[in-house]
Formats: sequence, structure tokens, C-alpha cells
Amino acid sequence: MDLEELLKEDKLKRHKTSGMEIENLIKVIRRDIQDSQVKGISTDRKFTIAYNAILQSATILLYCKGYRAKGSGHHYTIFQTMREILGEKYKKLSDYFDSCRVKRNTAFYECAGVISEKEADELIKEVEKFLDIVITWLKKNYPEYIE
Repeated sequence: MDLEELLKEDKLKRHKTSGMEIENLIKVIRRDIQDSQVKGISTDRKFTIAYNAILQSATILLYCKGYRAKGSGHHYTIFQTMREILGEKYKKLSDYFDSCRVKRNTAFYECAGVISEKEADELIKEVEKFLDIVITWLKKNYPEYIE
């Protein structure tokens, strides 16, 4: 969905980011990737930590474009804007992340033990790849925000 339409629908608001804000988000993402691989924590927790890293990675894209998601459903909005920003090539990835959002909500709010080891490991691998995509995108489009 078009970013300006989402702004008119009050799902986005204007946001001015900075190199420091982007750098801090990248640190959060890297911390979450590391934390998601700690031995002995539940697969639900691994998944939710990796999910947060995905969400923050997609948030970087939105911040660089001058917006911030707002209101209920803001996670959904972030994944929809990811597709708009990166293009249709990333539609399947955006859909996958959105399906992870639904699974994360179940594991986080409703029922323990719903995430398999395979699902958690898959998401951890995807977040590592997606961070590389985001950093490459930053260097190409917003080099002032990254070293």
C-alpha cells in the first residue's frame, strides 16, 4: 500500500530519523539475533526474539522513508510498507514475516509451545539474511545513516 495513503489513513505519521537512531536499531537487531541463539531458552522465546529483530529491520526502511507506524496493527503496517519500499521482489518475504507476526502473537499472548525448533531456526536464519538486505539498501539509498 502507498505510504501517503497509509499516512492519510492515520496508520503512519511523519518521522525524521538520524544516523544515531538507525545505528541504535542495528545494535538492537544484532543483540536480538545473538540472544535468539542462546541455548536453553524455549523455542517460543527464540522465535519472538528473532521476530523483534525482523520488525526492527523493517522499521529501519520505514524510518528512512520519513515515516513511523502508529496505532493498533502497527506491526502489520510495517510489513506492508516493507513491500512498498523494497518492491514486489520482496512480496513473499513480507508475507512470510507477516505470517510470523501471527504466530508470534499466539506464542506471546495466548499459548506456550506453539513454535517448533525448525520454525525458530528458520526465522533466525531469515533475520540474518534480511539484516544484510537492509544494510545493503541503506548503503545504496541512505549512506548518511550508516558507516
